[in-house]
Amino acid sequence: MKTVAAGFCGFIFALGLMVSGMADPANVLGFLDVTGAWNPLLAFVMGGAVAVTLPGFWWLRHRQVTRHASDKAQNWPKRWPPDVALVMGAILFGIGWGLTGVCPGPALVLLGLDGWKAWLLVTGILLGWKGTQYLQTARAR
Repeated sequence: MKTVAAGFCGFIFALGLMVSGMADPANVLGFLDVTGAWNPLLAFVMGGAVAVTLPGFWWLRHRQVTRHASDKAQNWPKRWPPDVALVMGAILFGIGWGLTGVCPGPALVLLGLDGWKAWLLVTGILLGWKGTQYLQTARAR
């Protein structure tokens, strides 16, 4: 049942990306083009997401919820101030996003729509993810 629920949530997320236009890299690149033909659409999509999510997280933290609905432990982030790894990861994410106009969520949606470019992008994301895991393991040794 958990797999079905996760698949349904993924479907709703993908549908939201498609309806909002965020699966189209031109909309994302238009938002990043602050000196040219700036497109504020992404700001409204992000604002809507924050407006829906923030009250739920506030409520969960206020009630000190320690378990997910799936009965897994809820681990609230404790990294403050941000460390070098978090800042570097954010910078690399931003560079990749700016170069492609696609972040990981829409990249997965585009797998079925945009052919080899989307597959190349998702492969790069996976290689970066696994490479980071390898480097963290090597550094821990």
